[in-house]
Amino acid sequence: MKYLVLTVLVMVSSSFGELDRIAKINKLKKEAKEAYNSGNFDKAIDNYHYLLDTLQMEDDNITLNLANAYFQKKDTTNALNNYESIINSDNKSVSSVAHQQMGIMANRSKKYEEALDHFKQALKADPTNEEARYNYEMVKKALEKQKQDQNNEDQNKDKNDENKDEQDKKDQENKDQDNNDKKDGDQENKDQENQDQKSDDEKGQEKDQQDKEGKPDEKDKEGDEQKKGEQDDTKKENADEKQQAGEENDKKKGDEENMSSVSKKLKEMNMPPEKAQMILEALKNKEIQYYQQNKHKATQPKSSGKPDW
Repeated sequence: MKYLVLTVLVMVSSSFGELDRIAKINKLKKEAKEAYNSGNFDKAIDNYHYLLDTLQMEDDNITLNLANAYFQKKDTTNALNNYESIINSDNKSVSSVAHQQMGIMANRSKKYEEALDHFKQALKADPTNEEARYNYEMVKKALEKQKQDQNNEDQNKDKNDENKDEQDKKDQENKDQDNNDKKDGDQENKDQENQDQKSDDEKGQEKDQQDKEGKPDEKDKEGDEQKKGEQDDTKKENADEKQQAGEENDKKKGDEENMSSVSKKLKEMNMPPEKAQMILEALKNKEIQYYQQNKHKATQPKSSGKPDW
């Protein structure tokens, strides 16, 4: 009997202990929920950790609430760790929400394909998760737009690269043309300089030749002076001979006039032709003798500057 009473007391004590634990759990859950709704995420996190760590609660809903508290506090590392621990929960609703929240975080990081996969898994776990469905459609459109923009960007890049290559090629051709023009210009300038130098050299040689021709040596100068003197003497002799010939012609003309006058007088005197012929021959011989005498007679004195030989 005594043992029976003791056993009953132990059972009653255990029941009261379990009731106290349940009451405490409910109290912590309520306080955590109120703290979460009021924005006091630190208190909510403390309560959830006490339930899981101290009271050894095995409830995926408490883990989901803890992850949500970290999410609202923007503690992405702890939030992801807790979401990831329950994505394969037997509670499909909990698994769906965990995938959904991980999809939201991936979308914020612009990891659109990863986000799209999480939303898809959320819908598989719970097809009634309308928030996951909405996010799935939004991210799908965003991903399609991203791919289209990327394609356009790649096409524009390819086009820009092609235009750049063409421009670079054109610039290179222009540069090569400029270099060729410059080279041709330099060659023309060089050729012109060489031609000018050659012209200057030819002018210099011509000038030297002219100077050489214009400045004869003393020997050539004396020869030229002597030659010039001889030419002057020759001209003077020719002038004298011309003057002498003129005088002879004048004399001959005078003699002819005299003979004509004599013939006229003989005719007036009625002289026989034979006698007149004899007289004319005598006059002619006299004229010849006169010419011969005048031919050897000097008309000008000899030049004192010329030798006697």
